Amino acid sequence: MLDLNNKSILLTGGTGSFGKKFVEMTLTQFPDVKRLIIYSRDELKQYEMGQLFPSAQFPALEFFMGDVRDGDRFKRLCEGIDIIVHAAAIKQVPAAENNPFECIKTNVLGAQNIIEAALDCGVKKVVALSTDKAAAPINLYGATKLCSDKLFIAANNMKGDRDISFSIVRYGNVMGSRGSVIPFFLNKAKSGVLPITDYRMTRFNISLEEGVQMVFNAMEHAWGGEIFVPKIPSYRILDVARAIGPDCDHPEVGIRPGEKIHEEMITEADSFFTVDLGKYYAILPPNTTWPKEAYIKAFDAVTVEPGFKYNSGTNEEWLTVEEIRDLIVKHVDANFKVQENINA
Repeated sequence: MLDLNNKSILLTGGTGSFGKKFVEMTLTQFPDVKRLIIYSRDELKQYEMGQLFPSAQFPALEFFMGDVRDGDRFKRLCEGIDIIVHAAAIKQVPAAENNPFECIKTNVLGAQNIIEAALDCGVKKVVALSTDKAAAPINLYGATKLCSDKLFIAANNMKGDRDISFSIVRYGNVMGSRGSVIPFFLNKAKSGVLPITDYRMTRFNISLEEGVQMVFNAMEHAWGGEIFVPKIPSYRILDVARAIGPDCDHPEVGIRPGEKIHEEMITEADSFFTVDLGKYYAILPPNTTWPKEAYIKAFDAVTVEPGFKYNSGTNEEWLTVEEIRDLIVKHVDANFKVQENINA
């Protein structure tokens, strides 16, 4: 059973959508957490987040400015830390395409800084957030996250006799996260037009709560080197538009550079290293630091068939328009005024 009470946790990129939900759930479920450090670049976002979680009520929560590119600064903050959750990234596909080395410095060099600091400072667990775009990447963002994933996996081979594990959680579109399609459609609905890049486009769907729970699962169960992938439903982007703006026009405007028609979280090449854990899949490292058969026995895991792949377009579970609408009302930030935009 996971217990984060009396633990010190450092969260990179902590003022984003995931970070806020992670802080909320951690402080609620583990009220005696020793320290919960938010490490990010934007002082305004830190100030605004501080208003949501006032220090008088949540003394364990601390804010420090900094960038994962700054290895010395990050290493200093890792002293006394038990767990690192790495959520910081440059993740907007067009921004990454237009500023490639900036993306590399944050997503790749920043990942290596985290690994080295964790190894040097006695950290026990590192959980890094990945993305579906790292599976068979076709854009720079996905390529940098694939590289980041490889770095964290290989770090388990560098630990020597240190008591530390590095693992990864990979999931796709988070419902209501900043910059994603649902907030975009909610803001556009009043215009009467919701543009669709391609009518065939599909995406996996996961809530912020489910994303945080995946990280908790990795903290509790990871042996080191796994990429955890959730079993979640898919939706059609056109159905999202119908859920939010049923009376809007839905013109097809064409796919953007670096975009996929369907999300892929487990490729056919990954199938040879993938096991079914029940609620999740786990892509195991090709060279484990532990016996694979012991892992399978410990988690009652089932090896998937060769050639298996996990794709949002061929998924077995799908959300209907009504289910999408209900989930948006339940999960999406109230600042988007969901009820005003959705014609239920």
